[in-house]
Amino acid sequence: MSFRASENPLFSWHADPSELAAAGTPLLGDSEHRTSFEGLLVLRIGVLALQGAVREHLNMLAECGVEAQAVKWSQELDGLDGLIVPGGESTTIGKLMVRYGFHEAIPAAHAGGMAIYGTCAGLIILAKKITEGAQPLLGLLDVEARRNAFGRQVASFEADLALPILGDIPFKGVFIRAPWVERALAEDVEVLATHNGHIVAVRQGRLLASAFHPELTDDGRMHEYFLEKVVASARRTV
Repeated sequence: MSFRASENPLFSWHADPSELAAAGTPLLGDSEHRTSFEGLLVLRIGVLALQGAVREHLNMLAECGVEAQAVKWSQELDGLDGLIVPGGESTTIGKLMVRYGFHEAIPAAHAGGMAIYGTCAGLIILAKKITEGAQPLLGLLDVEARRNAFGRQVASFEADLALPILGDIPFKGVFIRAPWVERALAEDVEVLATHNGHIVAVRQGRLLASAFHPELTDDGRMHEYFLEKVVASARRTV
């Protein structure tokens, strides 16, 4: 399954810019807001392009003012400051990672300082373990994930999420066959957001993961957080 916002009605939601502006949410095109990214323009960010919502992430990163590229081959990880593992079908992505050498190359790049953000299926791929079944995992994020935790595709939904790291304005989470984090496996896993008592966003050092699809909205705050706090901090500490 290819996740394309323009073709899949489940991905048709976009925030009304006038509503975001009225609520005080900074828009990606605002020159005042973009000045905060002047120091990040040299960052190189990749989106794993094996399957999933690649184009939408690339568009959001371009709006953030950073160099973004689709990563189709493991050698293209060289020199990246950050990588996004997009939503899609986690089993398919996992198998393709093994086939094309990413299963070893991504952990190696992460060990060398590369930050990673996994969205939806990307959260599963990053997880140390899953609650049931077996599939290739990177095993970098110390959590146990539950696949399709909120139901199948027909049960997809949107919800306003409280994300203190992004300020007081709720973030519109788009959940499509979404997982959740069943439990954290290490004390340094920071819970960033929950929905109905279930963990839907976490951070652990240079790893960020969300059960929802921020790339399918016009609200760039999750990508901005990844760039400003996760990627940039990784560059300072490596």
